[in-house]
Amino acid sequence: MSDFIPKINPHSGIAKFQQLVDSIEDAVASNLLKVGDPLPSVNKLCNELNLSRDTVFKAYSELKNRGIVESYPNKGYFVASDRSGVFLFLDTFKAYKEVLYGSFRKSLPANYTVDLHFHHYNIDVFRNILTNAIGKYTHYIVMSFDHPDMNDLLNMINKDKLLVIDWNIHASPYHSFICQDFGQPVMDNLETALPELQKYDKLIYLYPSFTYHPKDSIDYFRMFCDKHNINCEILYDVDALDPKKGKAYFLVSDRTLAKLLEKTHEKGLVLGRDIGIISYNETPMKKYVKEGITVISTDFNALGQEAAKFVIDSKPVQKYIPTTIIKRASL
Repeated sequence: MSDFIPKINPHSGIAKFQQLVDSIEDAVASNLLKVGDPLPSVNKLCNELNLSRDTVFKAYSELKNRGIVESYPNKGYFVASDRSGVFLFLDTFKAYKEVLYGSFRKSLPANYTVDLHFHHYNIDVFRNILTNAIGKYTHYIVMSFDHPDMNDLLNMINKDKLLVIDWNIHASPYHSFICQDFGQPVMDNLETALPELQKYDKLIYLYPSFTYHPKDSIDYFRMFCDKHNINCEILYDVDALDPKKGKAYFLVSDRTLAKLLEKTHEKGLVLGRDIGIISYNETPMKKYVKEGITVISTDFNALGQEAAKFVIDSKPVQKYIPTTIIKRASL
């Protein structure tokens, strides 16, 4: 399409060469430009957009490095590929994150590549990986976490290309997000399990010191217990875990779930009769372990599908994926 002219905002804080790269990538991703289509000449862009030759050459060189553009002597620049790059930045790779990733990747068309990275809740790792990724992808899908530098780091990314997923914290109001709510749904789902929980003498929230699970859930756990006069406890020390008959446990760490199941087995306690268990986050194995572990969880398949939809449509979105309870034998 020889009549295509990229869009440049002279008042933007984004470098003009980067705007040029982004505009052409967006045109390719939206099928405005197709493989084989010619791009405007360097002279044409310089004249119509008031750009320097160095700026245009730098943009075209970057697009060539990414494999999106190719050039031929005496012919000019052409679209070489319609593959779009997505930067997917997760916290850690746990079983339910594998479900999310699989759903996300399956829901994307074949012409999208996905580069997967992990920050492990380390702000220096987060900053370094993100800094090196800026300007290299058409979309950025990021799991944020609770750190005062997070907002400034997220603001490094063009807001139209950024989607915050899973936990909406320290993001600006204008950022797109598809997340789960770690507060009220905890209380709502515990309400659903009230008949089962009332057969136990005490409800214990096992919140180990090493977890990064949002602390909102603690407040709503307490509100639920206060509302129903349930004897409860927040247990932070995993080493103090001592399962006894008549207790029910609410856990947010699969590592502590494994430890609880091991000790329960050693003591000969029967799940759903002697003790109760509710685990946070569904994984493919939990419905099979010990005839089924009750879970409170968001739908990670849906989260992955919605994230892919953002990439495909490139439209702003602010959405919470519902959190539900799945009752099984452990309660």
